[in-house]
Amino acid sequence: MWRVKIGIIVFCAVMAAGQGGAQVINSIGDENMKVPQGMKPQEQKNESPYVVDLDTETPYFQCVDSAQTYIYDHDWPMAEQWLLKAIKAEPDNPGNSMILSNIATLQRYQGKLSDAVKNYTLALDMTPHAVTLLLNRAALYVQMDSVQHAIDDYERVCELDLYNTEARYSLGVLAMERGDTKRAEDLFNEIKRINPNSGLYHEGMALLHKRNGNHGRAAELFSQVIKVQPSAQLLGHRADCYLAMKRLNDAEEDIRTALEMEPEDPYLYLLRAKLNKLRFQRDDMERDIDTAVSLGLSRDYITQSLGD
Repeated sequence: MWRVKIGIIVFCAVMAAGQGGAQVINSIGDENMKVPQGMKPQEQKNESPYVVDLDTETPYFQCVDSAQTYIYDHDWPMAEQWLLKAIKAEPDNPGNSMILSNIATLQRYQGKLSDAVKNYTLALDMTPHAVTLLLNRAALYVQMDSVQHAIDDYERVCELDLYNTEARYSLGVLAMERGDTKRAEDLFNEIKRINPNSGLYHEGMALLHKRNGNHGRAAELFSQVIKVQPSAQLLGHRADCYLAMKRLNDAEEDIRTALEMEPEDPYLYLLRAKLNKLRFQRDDMERDIDTAVSLGLSRDYITQSLGD
């Protein structure tokens, strides 16, 4: 029997699926790790002080170890099956909360959203104060357009963790999408109070300025965040601001860089279609529209965005 941190047994692998923000949990208790909005799951060091006596020769551990192998291979269905076997082997194991959470994340990657909600909820029944579980389920509710359920989870996170900026950012974005810009600004200012240097504060305010048509200020704020943590999403937002200001060369550069990072993001092809429209390059615009449609954007939405 080895004395190890509980987090060692679950998912040290990189999980690079693109479902938007779900986080693999590799420690149990109230102090789970957090991932900022918009980040994909990535390899993380387990810094939890929670240490248990763990027999690595048990069927439970071997099932989890097998699941981790399939995680490395991005074989989500097989990883899910091995984690289910682990729970079946030891149904009363207190580590099953994080096992259930990881099963839910794998199900989310496979598009099994209803099953994922059920398993996040089962995990939360076992560890109701787990902030990461609440953040994961909230993000899933957003994906499923269950906005009020998402708001409830994010607000619960804020109650449990007075310094959590991710939940406040998400609540701010949801408020902005409902047209409550005052509430959004208040939430973003709470982030600034918690951490004056927070990139989430600058990103939130950038989105707010963009929504209000202040594209110059929005571009400045996006630039501050991009300088520290560039992403295709942020570059796309700044490119959209540049297009509104007719800074076409700057927009082109951002779109090109973003496409190198995320070549299958349909929104970036929509932006390039806007750019080509402004340059009167009709054939190029139509090609980008077709690509965006093939990657999942509706043609009606694209037509509305282009103003045709």
